[in-house]
Amino acid sequence: MENLKLSNSVACSHCHIEFDKWVMIQEEEHSLDKTDSASGSNVYYFCCKGCQSVFHLLKDKGFDSFYDKSKNATLSPPPETFTDSSNFDVASFYERFVKTDSDGFNRVSLIIEGIHCSACIWLNEKALHSMDGVIEANINFTNNKATIVWAGSIVKLSEIIEMIRSVGYDAFAYDPLLQELYINKERKAYYLKMAVAIFSSMNIMWIAVAQYAGYFSGITQDIKTILNIAEWILSTPVLFYSGWIFFRGAYYGLKRKTINMDLLVATGSTLTYIYSIYVTIMHIGEAYFDSVSMIITFVLIGKFLEVLSKKSASDALDVLTKNIPTEVKVIKEEKIVICALDDVMVGDVVIVSSGERILLDGVIVKGDGSFDESSLTGESNQIYKTIGNSVISGTTSIDADIHYKAIKDFKHSTLSNIISLLESAINKKPKIEQLANRLSEYFSSIILLLSFATFAFWWITSHNFEISFMVAISVIIIACPCALALATPVATLVGLSASASRGILFKEAAFLETMAKIDTLVLDKTGTITQGKPEVIKGNFYSEFDKNLLYSLVKTSNHPMASGVAKYIKEQESTVEEVLFDEYMQIPAKGIRAKYKGIEYLGGNIRLLREYGIETNFVAEESIFYFAVNNEVVAIYELKDKIKSGIKELMDSMKQYKIEVVLLSGDHENITKKVAKETGIENFLFEQTPQDKAKYIDRLHGDWKKVVMVGDGINDILALASADIAIAMGGGSDIAVECGDVVLLDNSLKSINDAIRISRGTFGLIKQNLAISLLYNSITIPLAMAGFVIPLFAAISMSFSSLLVVGNSIRNRKKWSKNG
Repeated sequence: MENLKLSNSVACSHCHIEFDKWVMIQEEEHSLDKTDSASGSNVYYFCCKGCQSVFHLLKDKGFDSFYDKSKNATLSPPPETFTDSSNFDVASFYERFVKTDSDGFNRVSLIIEGIHCSACIWLNEKALHSMDGVIEANINFTNNKATIVWAGSIVKLSEIIEMIRSVGYDAFAYDPLLQELYINKERKAYYLKMAVAIFSSMNIMWIAVAQYAGYFSGITQDIKTILNIAEWILSTPVLFYSGWIFFRGAYYGLKRKTINMDLLVATGSTLTYIYSIYVTIMHIGEAYFDSVSMIITFVLIGKFLEVLSKKSASDALDVLTKNIPTEVKVIKEEKIVICALDDVMVGDVVIVSSGERILLDGVIVKGDGSFDESSLTGESNQIYKTIGNSVISGTTSIDADIHYKAIKDFKHSTLSNIISLLESAINKKPKIEQLANRLSEYFSSIILLLSFATFAFWWITSHNFEISFMVAISVIIIACPCALALATPVATLVGLSASASRGILFKEAAFLETMAKIDTLVLDKTGTITQGKPEVIKGNFYSEFDKNLLYSLVKTSNHPMASGVAKYIKEQESTVEEVLFDEYMQIPAKGIRAKYKGIEYLGGNIRLLREYGIETNFVAEESIFYFAVNNEVVAIYELKDKIKSGIKELMDSMKQYKIEVVLLSGDHENITKKVAKETGIENFLFEQTPQDKAKYIDRLHGDWKKVVMVGDGINDILALASADIAIAMGGGSDIAVECGDVVLLDNSLKSINDAIRISRGTFGLIKQNLAISLLYNSITIPLAMAGFVIPLFAAISMSFSSLLVVGNSIRNRKKWSKNG
């Protein structure tokens, strides 16, 4: 979207977003820093009361230095900021929060305020998907973050916000810098509601003790009525203040023709409250104000614990994003300046001190030291780096004071891409979760029908309204659609966070489910099973030659074998120096040809020698590098690409999981056979072109196989695209990483094993959670219908079932973590 300059515009003094001056809240204060030259007084402008309140809060607490640190960086306003939804359509908002994908669709991340159960998620997603122009709307239950994709030519973002508000919620731009503020606000609201509920419930219970004692020892109706009135007074704020969120959710659910869990809680507690008032006024029967209070209190406490549990489950995903600085030190015009992270450009030299995080990918140009890359790769060992070595964004300097040149801006950095992948993965729902959500859609309606049927049955059989009524209420309260809806997202989140802690990135949560069902693992050889960096194991020399010339020949080439020879020569001859050739040409798939002072030099494989008519009796091995001077072979180097560690453990696990392993290689038959024999892989194919690899996977699909393909190079992308799950080695080519469904940041075979193990464990955990939820409801609902459960215990049981599902998921987090 083009940057529109608003006429007579001013920036908000808190969020720095520009609006027309006439719509701003203008405030004069002599102690403020900004001065209006016309009036001579100090003036601040605020786009809304939310920004004005936050500004004064920071100032009153002595935190106004925040604005010095943030300078003119655009901030996300507080929730109240965009009361006028048209403000979402201004250019400054788009520049800060909206991205446009390759298809021309807009994408934004929003926090949906007011969500407290899975039915809220379903209601918002359904409302958004009903809008023309909305391509995708996914809401993450763990942090209420929505990812919305829409066609700007059909619908405006302001209209999307209005839709969210029309169903009873609010939305504001997701900004990690202010996210904690919103979390604390939600937590504070829960604290206040729970404080009122717990205080009233405790006092009601004391009164209830007196009533129950009087029930057995004798109590007059007048005293009983007085105690009922006291409970009435105490339960009223619990129901209508602490329980207001349930009424609000029920209202907007009905407005969208949806029956949700809020309606169950609100209906059960309100009917019990009304019935108790009737009993109190008419001086007949037993009042149940204590049940009203306890129902709201226990469900509220359960919801709060559920929020804390979900936060705990997602903590591992915060490792990469936690406390990302907004500024870095950059050298510009031989001076050290503080620069906003988003303003650093490719080529800028960034300064990093000991203990600081690397925020941009780059190459060290000054200094050395050790780095911690565990947050990305899961590798706990410190890595020493010096001038010329690359540094990866998201890693931490342990003891290094360095200068490095940025090779990517922040938006395209490894750290930023990983964060985007994780956020995207959380919002992509597996099929099994979609099934659970469809079941929970109808669950509440079925419960209301069962409650009505239960009341009718008990009324017909007992002719006792009070008993029939309370049994029906128990059925409403004890049912828990939340446990069913929570079963998949919390387990999926635990699986994604455990994978991320090991340097395994699933691009969609749905891929966890797909990978759990695979039965065939196809592996590329070079760079996947092997290191991809051949090393010289033996050198044979037949004539004297200048090592400087050979070193210069191979040093310029990027071919792995040439690099291996260059490394070997440098290790053997530390004083070797590069020579500038008169002619230099790389011959694809064969080697290098160069001329120096009229003499021709050749370096490469046996095919290069044959092309230039050099007769030789050497074995045609692809792992031998030949060096010839004037058509005479003067040296050969035998190289070997070492097998990565972890192959034995991987093969053992695949046998245990009954997964067939296949090796696909483009290399020579002898090399492929050696690798297959060394790794224990029985099924292998050699001299495979990219098209051959893709066709082989298609044949596996024809045999109804579920296939995972692991590769790292451009020659693997067709096979990766053909597989059910594509695993890309993070150190491979950019296009392979782009095609991969799963990215292994540490390039290890152990990570392949971990990815399959965690995906299977996550899918098993999802089935466990669904079983727990279904078992709970299949046992407790019939018990309630039979009259064995009172409303008070029904409320406790309902909260417990949700916590049981969440707790079962968190139980596995430590087991799957990198240190577990």
